[in-house]
Amino acid sequence: MNISVHAEADLYAVAHSDLANAVRFLAVDAIETSQSGHPGLPMGMADVATVLFSRFLKFDSAHPNWPDRDRFVLSAGHGSMLLYALLHLTGGDVSLDDIKAFRQWGSRTPGHPEYGHTPGVETTTGPLGQGIATAVGMALAERMANARHGDGLVDHFTYVIAGDGCLMEGISQEAISLAGHLGLGRLIVLFDDNGISIDGPTSLATSDDQLARFAASGWSVRRVDGHDPEAVAQAIAEERETARPSLIACRTIIGYGAPDRQGTEKAHGAPLGTEQTAAARRALGWDYQPFVVPIPVAKAWRMIGQRGQVDRLAWLDRYEDATPEQRDMFVEGKAVALPAAYALAAAKLRERFASERPKLATRQASQQVLDAIAGTIPGLVGGSADLTHSNLTHAKAQAPVKSGAFAGDYIHYGIREHGMAAAMNGLALHGGFLPYGGTFLAFSDYSRPAIRLAALMRLRVIHVMTHDSIGLGEDGPTHQPVEHLAALRVIPNLLVFRPADAVETLEAWDCALEAEDRPSVLCLSRQALPTFRSDARGRNRVARGAYLIVSPDGGRDVTLMATGSEVSIALEAARLLATEHVRAAVVSAPCFALFEEQPDDYRAAVLGTAPRVGVEAAVAGDWHRWIGADGEFVGMRGFGASAPAPVLYREFGITSQSVAEAARKAIARARKQ
Repeated sequence: MNISVHAEADLYAVAHSDLANAVRFLAVDAIETSQSGHPGLPMGMADVATVLFSRFLKFDSAHPNWPDRDRFVLSAGHGSMLLYALLHLTGGDVSLDDIKAFRQWGSRTPGHPEYGHTPGVETTTGPLGQGIATAVGMALAERMANARHGDGLVDHFTYVIAGDGCLMEGISQEAISLAGHLGLGRLIVLFDDNGISIDGPTSLATSDDQLARFAASGWSVRRVDGHDPEAVAQAIAEERETARPSLIACRTIIGYGAPDRQGTEKAHGAPLGTEQTAAARRALGWDYQPFVVPIPVAKAWRMIGQRGQVDRLAWLDRYEDATPEQRDMFVEGKAVALPAAYALAAAKLRERFASERPKLATRQASQQVLDAIAGTIPGLVGGSADLTHSNLTHAKAQAPVKSGAFAGDYIHYGIREHGMAAAMNGLALHGGFLPYGGTFLAFSDYSRPAIRLAALMRLRVIHVMTHDSIGLGEDGPTHQPVEHLAALRVIPNLLVFRPADAVETLEAWDCALEAEDRPSVLCLSRQALPTFRSDARGRNRVARGAYLIVSPDGGRDVTLMATGSEVSIALEAARLLATEHVRAAVVSAPCFALFEEQPDDYRAAVLGTAPRVGVEAAVAGDWHRWIGADGEFVGMRGFGASAPAPVLYREFGITSQSVAEAARKAIARARKQ
């Protein structure tokens, strides 16, 4: 539906100012009631948001998940009441009671927007910069889906409201650079250009020319008066026609309408107070009690929310007119199901790994998994942060995604780990794609905020983190992860896998692909590891988190528990101990989180009652949860060094002899007790 930018703002016999003030004062009243929140952005950007929602945004409030809707991302998530007010006014599933319960237990209006918690919220935002970076992934997904399904089924925009803080965060540069490089012309960022941050004027900390910065990355840029609805409408209409991503810097006044607060940092993050709220009502001519929206204004907003029904029904007609093959492809792509072809390909590869028992780095085993399955899963999209040939994330069947050529399924993200992780979140949120991306495990720190949000949003995204220990060797401690496994394992709802051989690598991939409501990290070795698994069929053992691979006859004197490359060390230590008539069980523990979810009796059977030794080329972290307070740990106690991998393992004491000695100590201590 096209609406002339010259149409009167009172499309429904209601003035633009009344529509915008309804948004402003619902936000102000909710913040006043809760005595907590950020009124500055909702008051300052109400005019811009009203123009966007009333004249341009393609959505149907009764069907917030309609596939071809425009996406709206509030990157400046602290201004959440702007979004909640819009969702409520347009007839979304946010009630007036929810508005009145802003930031309170059990309401749908938490302090920052949360995907999956509030219908109509496209992504969780709050950590500044994450929204604009996630939106790049959404805009990329739209172009990629369009290349697969055509304009009839995929033809929408991604809009973002971002503030000064979003653009100060380093992730924003990664995001705008990637978007400009790819030419994502369906991405429009509305910049709340108010010149104020928490500490005061932004001039305290930055003097960037944002328009020049975005233009240098290939964006179309312009500046408008954010309180002039016709200027805003004209800017959006014209930017919708460009072939480049767009930045519209909307010059606004933070806290617009509050006489003694507007234009200052005092309007940013605290309730206005009774006197300033009343003064703002007088200044803006909003002569209504708190939470009251006059019937004509309420009806007008409800009509705005219903207007998208026409577009949605037309889309449904086009969908029904598509061929059965097109419909199946579209539905399958949206669901990103794992088809029978995937299971057959994985089973065939598992049989080969089990029979050949290759000595491979688990990153190499991972590449073989990808080569086997990539063509079987519609929507599987890979990538790497400029480490393709080290991460081994490019399957033979995959073609690159390029500007103007979006039919591919492999993304060269460049050295933008944080931006890559956020873009993968956007790909997953958009629907139709199952993204994975690679970097070194040591650089997971760069990706961590976006990984954390993926876990919070329960997104199926897969991070392939190679070079997972001191085993990478000569590159030294800057590239050798020692604390990263522990740091990732404490993120709730994140699966961290460290497979020990080719079979475990395949099973870890299977677990990650099956985990529809949580992200995964695959931590893979650079050095070759022997395949100890020879079972070609049967249950996925990695799915249990930890399992016995050696169970000595007659019981056990000690349990050796290891992950990844150290499982082979534990197996050799068990053989050494056997020569001394010490019965050592060996446990592979590729995923602590999945092991924690197993029944108590299963965990007890795996761990046993004998003393335990943990083995991992990393810091201890929460290992003592599994090996007990008196358990021995063989691993790292500091950073690594530059030397060949075998030398490092020897010098840092992560050897079969060290593990055997730790076992003897644990047994001796247990006997004394």
